[in-house]
Amino acid sequence: QVQLVEAGGGLVQAGASLKLSCAASGRSFSTYAMGWFRQAPGKERAFVAAISGSGGGTRYADSVKGRFTISRDNAKNTMYLQMNSLKPEDTAVYYCAADNGLGLPSIVRFYDYWGQGTQVTVSS
Repeated sequence: QVQLVEAGGGLVQAGASLKLSCAASGRSFSTYAMGWFRQAPGKERAFVAAISGSGGGTRYADSVKGRFTISRDNAKNTMYLQMNSLKPEDTAVYYCAADNGLGLPSIVRFYDYWGQGTQVTVSS
């Protein structure tokens, strides 16, 4: 069992940066691939980025590539999402998720554990 808690959301202007964190409790954090997803009002939850258990592999949605960076610190049981050059269309609730399978999935149903989400609002 893994419990996930996101933090770091907020209200910023377009062009600003935010860094989200996802703290995990439970055992064997480094054995889980981790992902970030986001859900805007009226839309389905969408993949943002994923990182392998070791941190050596990453994957990004095209919409955030070059602007967002996913990372993790296994010693601290924490994953991060550095978001730069934020745009109004990045406004959403951001969720972290853990996957105890293989690969770097971008599909919601492949993830086993989810956090409660943190709101990111980007004003124009």
